[in-house]
Formats: sequence, structure tokens, C-alpha cells
Amino acid sequence: MGAAAPDQAVLYRNPLAVPGDVAGWVAEGPLGLGTHPGGLELSGTLDDQAHGDHAHWTFWCPEEFPDGIRISWEFLPLAEPGLAMLFFAATGHGGQDLFSPALTTRTGNYRQYHSGDIDALHVSYFRHKYPSERAFRTCNLRKSAGFELVAQGADPLPPAEDATDSYRLEVVKDGPLVAFSINGLLLFEWRDSSDRVLGGGRIGFRQMAPLRAAYRNLMVEKL
Repeated sequence: MGAAAPDQAVLYRNPLAVPGDVAGWVAEGPLGLGTHPGGLELSGTLDDQAHGDHAHWTFWCPEEFPDGIRISWEFLPLAEPGLAMLFFAATGHGGQDLFSPALTTRTGNYRQYHSGDIDALHVSYFRHKYPSERAFRTCNLRKSAGFELVAQGADPLPPAEDATDSYRLEVVKDGPLVAFSINGLLLFEWRDSSDRVLGGGRIGFRQMAPLRAAYRNLMVEKL
């Protein structure tokens, strides 16, 4: 659910404590919901070894947000391997609503999001799925459609076994500017110099199975 708060700057706030808090969210792919002391537990329900990219999912907040926002949430990895990311400024091509029936049906397969009929930015911040990602850990910002890697920074998040508490993540999206930080540490800042600067849109979490992670205290604020 979630709701706007009395503070005029807060556009959306959701504790992400129990499955009922995301009753109105839109799941694409085999998403599992649970509870954890660290917040709402999100996981996949299919074996990635058997189902490949069809085992992964994307989970959209139902609200549509303007440009010029700060998105913050808390994240705690529970079990690896896997990968976590946030989509933002997401719309259909030509400014269509992300949930327009005119768009191709999405089922969680990654290609539908980075090279399909939607435009979005997404930051992958817990890239522990493959050996190469675990050997050299980065946070990546990509612009779609097109799967363009536009910014990169070091990833300070530890393996799940070393994480003792949630980490506060923050994305600032303000016109051509995108900045990403964890626990107040700026990891990258990027300005889009192209003639296709993305504006407002929707936000959504994504995980690659078999990652299990807990989320809490999502907030979207107007800058």
C-alpha cells in the first residue's frame, strides 16, 4: 500500500514490513513474499538452474513519480548468490504508461526490460550472482532501452554472511543528474548529455534468483 506523508516533500512512504504493505504492487515473474526482522523478505520461487532468466522477477510500486526526486530504502542481503537492482524513471516507449496494455507483456525476463518497449534507468547494486561479479564488485547504472552502461562505482556491500544490519541506499534523479549512495557514501554521479533525458516514471525492485533479501522503509521525496 504505502501513502503520502503529511510532509509536503514526501511523495510516498512505505515501511515494507509485511506482505500487506505491498498489496497494490505489480509483480512480474515468480516473486515470493515473506517477513524477516530486517523487513519484507523478497525471493524467487523458481530454481534458476532449471529456469534460467525466467526465475528472476521485477516488482513495481504502483505510484507514478515526477522527475526531481530522491528514492531511499534499506536493504539487507540474506542468502546468496544473486543480484539486486532498482528501476526508476520507467515508462513505456513514447511516454506510454508502464502498465499500458499496448506494451508487450513482461514476465521477469531481463531482456524485456533492457531491450524491450520500455525506457528506464536502473542501478544494480548487489552484483553477487556470477563469479566474475563477486571477484570485482561494482554498482552499475544502465539506461534503457538499449542496455547502455553509463556509470559505474565500487560496491561496498559485503556478502550476506557478513551483513549485520540493513544498509541505506539512495538514488537522486533530477533531470540529467543521477547520483547513487550507500550509507551516505557517494558511489557515482552521472549527467546525461544526450538528447534523450528520461524524466518521471515508476520505480521497481528486481532480483536475480536465488538471492533472498529484506527491504524496509522505502521513501520517495521531492527535491
